[in-house]
Amino acid sequence: MTFLAALRLVCAVVVLGFTVVGVALFARACAVLVARMRLGRPAPERYRPVLARSGAMLGEVLGHSAFKGRPWIRVAHWLVMVSFPLLFLTLVTGYGQVLIGPDATLPWLDHQVWWAWTVELIAWLSLAGILLLMAVRRRLTARGAAAPPFDATSEGGTRTRTSRFAGSTARQAVFVEVVIGVVVVSVLLLRMLEHAHLSLAAQASADSAATWPLFPLTAWTAPLLEPLGANVIEGLSVVVATVKVVVSMSWLVVVGLQPSMGVAWHRFLAVVNVYARRDMAGTAADPAVVAERTGEQPDVVAERIAQAVPAARTGAKSLGPLAPLTFDGADGERVALNAETMDELDAAMEAAEEEGRELRLGAGRVQDLTWKGLLDFSTCTECGRCQDLCPAWNTGKPLSPKLFTLAVRDHHAAVAPYLAAAAELGVEPEDVTKEQAATHGGLLRGGRAGLAEGSAHTSDVLGALLAAKAAPGPKGVATRPAPLAGEVVPAEVLWSCTTCGACVDQCPVDIEHVDHVIDIRRQQVLMASAFPKELGQMFRRMETKGNPWGLAARKRLEWAKDLDIEVPVVGVDVEDAREVDYLFWVGCAGAYEDRARRTTRAVAELLHTAGVSFAVLGDGESCTGDPARRAGNEILFQMLAAQNVETLNEARAQRIVVTCAHCFNTLAREYPQVGGHYEVLHYTQLLNRLVREGRLRPAPPERSEEPESPERSEEQPTVTYHDACYLGRHNQVYSPPRELVEATGATAVEMPRSRERALCCGGGGARTFMEESIGTRIAVERSREAISTGAQVLATACPFCTTMLSDGVAAEGADVRVTDVASLMLEAVRRGTAR
Repeated sequence: MTFLAALRLVCAVVVLGFTVVGVALFARACAVLVARMRLGRPAPERYRPVLARSGAMLGEVLGHSAFKGRPWIRVAHWLVMVSFPLLFLTLVTGYGQVLIGPDATLPWLDHQVWWAWTVELIAWLSLAGILLLMAVRRRLTARGAAAPPFDATSEGGTRTRTSRFAGSTARQAVFVEVVIGVVVVSVLLLRMLEHAHLSLAAQASADSAATWPLFPLTAWTAPLLEPLGANVIEGLSVVVATVKVVVSMSWLVVVGLQPSMGVAWHRFLAVVNVYARRDMAGTAADPAVVAERTGEQPDVVAERIAQAVPAARTGAKSLGPLAPLTFDGADGERVALNAETMDELDAAMEAAEEEGRELRLGAGRVQDLTWKGLLDFSTCTECGRCQDLCPAWNTGKPLSPKLFTLAVRDHHAAVAPYLAAAAELGVEPEDVTKEQAATHGGLLRGGRAGLAEGSAHTSDVLGALLAAKAAPGPKGVATRPAPLAGEVVPAEVLWSCTTCGACVDQCPVDIEHVDHVIDIRRQQVLMASAFPKELGQMFRRMETKGNPWGLAARKRLEWAKDLDIEVPVVGVDVEDAREVDYLFWVGCAGAYEDRARRTTRAVAELLHTAGVSFAVLGDGESCTGDPARRAGNEILFQMLAAQNVETLNEARAQRIVVTCAHCFNTLAREYPQVGGHYEVLHYTQLLNRLVREGRLRPAPPERSEEPESPERSEEQPTVTYHDACYLGRHNQVYSPPRELVEATGATAVEMPRSRERALCCGGGGARTFMEESIGTRIAVERSREAISTGAQVLATACPFCTTMLSDGVAAEGADVRVTDVASLMLEAVRRGTAR
């Protein structure tokens, strides 16, 4: 036996051995993952419509549309992604080069010029892509120190700027990157060796396959390799092909032993996760219902609604409206909670009590999540984009969306064997012993590869959780069945969320972080009555007085006192809303809070100036329920929503204009869930239209004749606009407020984080009504950013933002005016009238 034959035999044995082990472990891990997901509740609505979901999935995956910002990283990741399926066939060729010889090729395909160009171009570009991604990770890790840089600074809790990879499992990421790099290099080396081998065999004859078109980007290496001789080249081909196959199978072995290795598994799970996204039917009012009231064609109404609520398109991310709360009805079917199903809820609770079981509302334990929820956590790539923009994380709170996701993922993986065994044994998961989990259910397999001793986490994740004070215990999350709140997600983590949606918006694999946070809050509020004490006061006030401040309904019209215009009230001055152009929804802040009242008055005066007729509901208005819903009190939200929908329908509301971003989101995106279908506009959208139509004529400040005049900045102020999360990120309304600011003649400057990357004011998620005692106040952090622009005016388009940022600027002692865009526009219109 020649040395070459012996080498081929050894390599063949190694390749076949690694293949058998790798495929077996990978197949077992796939079965484990499927079994884990099946432990969650059913979610049949996530399967259909198949064509629409498939189209949206393909568009997002192939177009990488979920990659926000960082265009070069987006391109690099796309190249690495497409190399996986496209270069898979080169793995098949690699087997042939080991088992048959260096001449082994795929029939027909390997002789096509277009395929040769595809393989070599993708190989070179994906090599450049993975090298760029590796360099970015190293640079960010070195700059932000992914080994926990979570120590508080002298600023009172703001973390030192961290890498978005802080808390990610570094060795897993490095392994995946190295495997990709080695495989791609092997593909290129094999192409070079194949060309050299063919050249020597045919001596570059006319019928040789070693032509430039078939080796377009590797033929240049022939002069370097041909001097080695045919035997050496053949031996190198076998060795390189073996390395390629062994490294590929090693990847299957490693990920097969670690089903929670999201940095590797996401390439499979993300496809399913994106396919099963929440909103495939759109989330806005039904145009047909609105058109029936207005007498217009549904298509005309649909176009207007699409312009007013651009985020409500089919297949959008899970931003804007929250998913409805569902419960097990008396007949065992899942029922969506609303005013009409309250009686069913009572019946279900009675039935559960008679059967000696507990009716669960929200997510109290990991098995209360749907299979899609469990898939969310397993799909996490640990890229940290969510963490990078999280206002809580960036101001010293223990909440990191990434660490929250990893904590639930690891808890799910740890307790899955107990849940599976409990289902088989017919007992409660808490009653299952470790021995029973090992012998029943079939999920205690795969060992604890890569995990810290006694923990459900890798050492990197555990270290990050402990350093951020986001771990419920010294070993991290519970490794036995336990409540999510407290045993997996500490209260400080759960209640730090502002529901700003930055995590959801930035996530490239469509994880629905906010929905999961709210589901756990729902369980805590509705089942455990465990929530911050401030929320108890807010709930009582909303329930008894219809507003979070507990003020009397008769005071809802006090903002209109001393106005020089008439403010008609539906049912008093006009019979119903059909007699006016718009129903003006004032909102609780706009009616009661002094700073927000100025906005309400400004909008009313501007509408009057533009000749737009409007009316209000007066004391017929009640809180939309947004703070209650974001705090987890779904029952209170449904009560308020049902009351408001009934009021609006009695008022024959058709078109509604609002000043509050939260009211806008609730009326436009959430009330359709409970039968309230209306055409809703934020006031910035309506005023911007009126300016374009010439019905409002703002005038810029008079310029000083002296260019260096010290009065110039006062006459022509610099304005920076803050994007309200529930207007911008949740509903994609970015341009109208900015166009209004520019129309006033002011000089507009942007903050470093603006539009979809804007930092929250800290008031969402009912946080306006809670104390903020950990770290730096979010409003202060955002105010610092605004002050750093040098602007004299910080403009807002939401009363909660105005309140929070006014307090933030005051805390910094800065001479910056915080005001609403409506006030700036009113001043500009008055200037125009005076001239």
